[in-house]
Amino acid sequence: MYTTLIDAVSLSQHLADDKWVILDCRHDLMNPAYGRDAFAAGHIQNAQFASIDDDLSGARQGGDGEFRGRHPLPDRAALLETLRRFGINDDTQVVAYDAHGGMYAARLWWLLRWIGHEAVAVLDGGLAAWEAAGLPLVAPVAQRAAGTITERKTLTQMVNVADVVANLATQARTVVDARASDRFRGENETIDPVGGHIPGAKNRFFKDNLQADGRFKPAGQLKQEFTPLFDSPEKAIMQCGSGVTACHNLLALEIAGLPGAALYPGSWSEWCASPTRPVATGN
Repeated sequence: MYTTLIDAVSLSQHLADDKWVILDCRHDLMNPAYGRDAFAAGHIQNAQFASIDDDLSGARQGGDGEFRGRHPLPDRAALLETLRRFGINDDTQVVAYDAHGGMYAARLWWLLRWIGHEAVAVLDGGLAAWEAAGLPLVAPVAQRAAGTITERKTLTQMVNVADVVANLATQARTVVDARASDRFRGENETIDPVGGHIPGAKNRFFKDNLQADGRFKPAGQLKQEFTPLFDSPEKAIMQCGSGVTACHNLLALEIAGLPGAALYPGSWSEWCASPTRPVATGN
């Protein structure tokens, strides 16, 4: 069972395995059509397309009328129906990939763990590693029978905006922001019209988890780099722009043997939507 990463060659040996489901999670924040178009142009054999916007996120406005962020978590029942549509059962090995260092595939990894499914991994190095290994892309789309996955005990931790607000006073937990440093400082108005970060947060850009070839750094190196950021992973909250790339840091922590950090799904896009919540800028 693969629970964090899988390499391209190992995945290539299971393309026809009916107990494996492969999901293409390519996405572009500035061009929502990119992922589906790229999938149609060529993808890993028997893969299916999982849309960040349509399949892996929920309604932006909650039942209370409050904005929940750009990519809030989907309703758990709706997520289960989506996963069943992909043909996932309780004993299915799921592999997620993208072309962006795992920044979107990690969201699917976290969501499956959220509903208690442990057998999910991200393709290390993504499509670049796949093609570097001389492995082909295809155009035909796989057709699978509906799956029967069920909800089990969650394997993740999560906080909401009220928890993060309360933490401003207690500072019991360390917030770690996965956005690029210019966004963290409040200098990228194209992506973040309201720039800055949650007061007291630290910055760990998700791409710092990767080596030059786009694969994840070794576990020991990740552990060495994350350890100075917080007292313990159980006292850490991972966030980003909209709760997607924060999952990349959570995956890196799992690889490093530092499980237990929580995800703040609404992240910066939810936080900055209310003028009552404070904003810090700079470093």
